[in-house]
Amino acid sequence: MNKNPLSKKIISPEEFTRLSRSGHTVVFTNGCFDLLHPGHVDYLQRARALGTCLVVGLNSDTSVQRIKGPLRPITDQQSRALVLAGLASVDYIIIFAEDTPHSLITAIQPDILVKGGDWPVDQIVGRDVVQARGGQVLSLPVLTGYSTTGIIERIVQLYSSAE
Repeated sequence: MNKNPLSKKIISPEEFTRLSRSGHTVVFTNGCFDLLHPGHVDYLQRARALGTCLVVGLNSDTSVQRIKGPLRPITDQQSRALVLAGLASVDYIIIFAEDTPHSLITAIQPDILVKGGDWPVDQIVGRDVVQARGGQVLSLPVLTGYSTTGIIERIVQLYSSAE
């Protein structure tokens, strides 16, 4: 069976630390990215534009369940990772099992840390690590009208009205 070439973008923290960072500005963001929508795509493109390498920390299935509840994620971690890998803006995906990416951020030492605009900068996990190295921490505005929860709610409404 052929391995999907996109899976080359899905790496471990150890593999990332072995990569040459010479001349690269590493941008890091993280999330569940359960049902990819235009808000995610826009956000990831803008995050990537801040540097030369975008690393996405992807919550594992077990961490999504702890954070979002037992009915999530809708899509398993490998599928979510492959969809993210298909985006030109995403250079690497690292799946992590913890509830926060603090350990992952400490391991990869990004130059820029970004989250969506619903996160105030002073509450972004890993801010301490990045700022201690002189890096930037940013909260990027998100496209309004797009959310995974909203998509799920619309599906449930459609299903309920069809009965």
